[in-house]
Amino acid sequence: MTDSQKRILVLGVGNILFTDEGIGVRAVEEIERLYDVSDNVTLMDGGTLGTRLMDPILNCDLLIVIDAVLGDGEPGSIYRLTGEDLRKSLAFKDSMHQTDLVDTLIMCDIVGNRPEAVIVGMEPFDYNTMAVELSPVAKNRQEALMGFVLEEISKAGGLYTQKAVPGVTTQEREPCA
Repeated sequence: MTDSQKRILVLGVGNILFTDEGIGVRAVEEIERLYDVSDNVTLMDGGTLGTRLMDPILNCDLLIVIDAVLGDGEPGSIYRLTGEDLRKSLAFKDSMHQTDLVDTLIMCDIVGNRPEAVIVGMEPFDYNTMAVELSPVAKNRQEALMGFVLEEISKAGGLYTQKAVPGVTTQEREPCA
């Protein structure tokens, strides 16, 4: 399979009701608002669905998870976790959704299609306060976080272009008179 044929799933996870817990979901929303992606890339709000995400995960070749990650760094620090680091971080509960994601990946292994996976995560400033807005720290680092995700998409053979009109899909644009 060539890179351009790789099915890439970009999955933003987290609970948007608890400030920076929703970092991953908010990043996917912004990428959808600002960019058009190639047909081999799927952007998905995974919320806190856990094992119910098994079907989309089984149907991709590369899983890019965007999440809040507790890595003992300064708030706003960005992490890229793969391979042994991914497994180790999940085993040591560095991700706030570790149980569901671990269970889902184990089930994908059992049925014979565990995709390559990478977590692009950010150290949260506040994930305990009930609020739908990101903290100022996370909001200020969101563009950098999205840059890392777009780089992962590109490295895997996906394409993206900035939308001429943010928030409007190509199909929704009215032709000029």
